[in-house]
Amino acid sequence: MSTSSAATPSSSPISVTDHAPIPAGGAPRRFGSLGPVGLVLAGGISVQFGGALAVTLMPRAGALGVVTLRLLAAAVILMLVCRPRLRGHSRTDWGTVIVFGVTMGAMNGLFYESVARIPLGPAVTLEVLGPLALSVLASRRAINALWAGLALAGVFLLGGGGFSDLDPVGVAFALGAGAMWAAYIVFSARTGRRFPQADGLALAMAVAALLFLPLGIVESGSKLLNPTTLALGSAVAVLSSVLPYTLELLALRRLPASTFAILMSLEPAIAATAGFLILDQTLAPTQAAAIALVIGASMGAVRTQVGRGKTTAPRGAS
Repeated sequence: MSTSSAATPSSSPISVTDHAPIPAGGAPRRFGSLGPVGLVLAGGISVQFGGALAVTLMPRAGALGVVTLRLLAAAVILMLVCRPRLRGHSRTDWGTVIVFGVTMGAMNGLFYESVARIPLGPAVTLEVLGPLALSVLASRRAINALWAGLALAGVFLLGGGGFSDLDPVGVAFALGAGAMWAAYIVFSARTGRRFPQADGLALAMAVAALLFLPLGIVESGSKLLNPTTLALGSAVAVLSSVLPYTLELLALRRLPASTFAILMSLEPAIAATAGFLILDQTLAPTQAAAIALVIGASMGAVRTQVGRGKTTAPRGAS
């Protein structure tokens, strides 16, 4: 779930020169040393374990209350760390970051409403259909459609072959979150080009937090001020927002959106692991097979991207 403006989705590699320079010795450079694939995987692990922690927090603050705490704490942290410049941006820059913030808030709100009604694994499984659809629509290579199809088979197998026994409202929320996730990938990439470092992310997070604050207050009220709830909400913010969104933002500087979207198919496998370790949810043999399918699809997507990068010249700065 996810995180500057790397350009609109494309199947051609994106050069680091397409973006604002990263200062030597800064945190983004250290994160970047993991490589774009490592950044995506690290972000996925962080967000899914944060999601599992959020499920345990919902009885205290409700779904909208948890979303509010997550976004508000993440916005405060990012604004203090990044200290984004507010002047010197065009109307288009601000429009992009506002849409990014709205998309981010909607993605989080819909997903948390979903996991309040259906288990974490199926919710993430349904949500990942959005990025998978994006990977097929954005890619110009038939091989990427094959990897997306393989990942899609694993996604449905992870869901037990169907979702008829799940709360239909929860399913609808998860599918909506998936659509917002696809939009998030697009607008995260666009924001990265227009704002240096994670400045655009910090501003978008502030927009999302302001939008959700009234909703969280209406649902949870004074519960949001409980010290334990605040501490857990801050932990969820770091795991589910600050770390993964920043890592994904940096990854999108060097990965095309279509390959990034297919890598997101690993999220159900990570979610199943987090559910097992934190929520005591066990894996069935079919779910293990599903994990193998999505991992295979993701590995294929990475190999395709690496092979293409050897023969395709990166685009210059625009």
